[in-house]
Amino acid sequence: MADRRPPRRRRHPGEADPPGTAPRRAALRLIDAVLRRGDPLDIAVHAATQGLPPADRAFAVAIVSETLRWMTDIDALIDSATSQILPDDVKSRAVLRIALAQLLVLKSPAHAVVSTALPLVAGGPRRLVHALLSRAQQDGWQLPDTATLPPATAERWTAQWGEAMATAATAAWSSAPPLDLSFAAETSDADWPDTVQLAPRHRRLPRGHAVETLPGYREGGWWVQDLAAGLAARLLGDGEGRHILDLCAAPGGKTMQLAAAGWKVTAVDASAKRLARLTENLARTALSADVVQGDIRTWEPASPADAVLLDAPCSATGIFRRHPDVLHRIEPAQIAEMAILQSELLTRAARWVKPGGLLVYATCSLERAEGEERITEFLAAHDGWRIDAVTAAELPEAIAPDADGLVRTLPGLLAAEGGLDGFFIARLRAP
Repeated sequence: MADRRPPRRRRHPGEADPPGTAPRRAALRLIDAVLRRGDPLDIAVHAATQGLPPADRAFAVAIVSETLRWMTDIDALIDSATSQILPDDVKSRAVLRIALAQLLVLKSPAHAVVSTALPLVAGGPRRLVHALLSRAQQDGWQLPDTATLPPATAERWTAQWGEAMATAATAAWSSAPPLDLSFAAETSDADWPDTVQLAPRHRRLPRGHAVETLPGYREGGWWVQDLAAGLAARLLGDGEGRHILDLCAAPGGKTMQLAAAGWKVTAVDASAKRLARLTENLARTALSADVVQGDIRTWEPASPADAVLLDAPCSATGIFRRHPDVLHRIEPAQIAEMAILQSELLTRAARWVKPGGLLVYATCSLERAEGEERITEFLAAHDGWRIDAVTAAELPEAIAPDADGLVRTLPGLLAAEGGLDGFFIARLRAP
């Protein structure tokens, strides 16, 4: 590769960064937090973007999200243009990753990308970074039509679900998903034109809407919730005043569904911060639930409930469209650890269901170890419990239960309408 020198002018010590460098510095911190420390992006954001105005904060998150989504393909471009492969953990590769995401995905002005990238490698190979970014422009680098899944994920999913699923996941991975709203009551097309209704009390809008500006936000008649995420609560039907434990409830989408359906809800979660958000959501929607902070590994209810909804902690690989960091952080060891925890929580939750009552187990995971395998293990260890088979009539069109009456949403379902997150749901009947 020809080495093209950066501009002759050198920055003097103490000289201010070019305008727009701050959100790029924050993006660099975020990438490091996700890839080196394994922090979830939505948790790392607060520390990495502290002090930035909202627009810069949003830009930093957009840079990182698209970098992670297209990273396999961006890395292939970088490696094709260097005589020696840059190690994964060097700063120059991280800077090139976020700069190329800006150039090739976000279509940021080239001069802004280059001028803000060079200060990020101060004391490092500025010449190399400048040369590659110049080459990207001169040679017209382009990304493929669809973003390549991380190889380990593609291999794992192909083994579990087949090549068609992995291909569908690639398509889903390549663009941000639409915006789904759940409603406390039914709505009309006249009130919500230009939306798609895929289930009762549901509306789908194109991506890009500012949630706070949508009609009825302040009145609280709806909340943001992917269609797949709302299936577990739908499968419990009308509450008619009966008591339900909503375990691992925050941020509260299922809690609000259940309350709107007439259940008397006790919402339990270990995180005070997430419960604060749940409480805010309940206040906005004028729905009610008893909110309890507690770790369900040690917490106990005062008495059994008519039903229990366990939205168990999991790898979250099913929400990879919205959280592209998850496929770069989650490895088989973590999936195995989560499976152990899920078995423990299932066993505890089963003790809190009245005789003949329902236990719904759900995970936003595309791993059999966090879904089908957990139910097989649970039923083998708990005499009298059985699958309360879900029927096709209970589900939105194009979503069908499997032969055992379990629900599994995979990439490819409703693809023409914008797709679905990946979920597993089992409805069990107590003896």
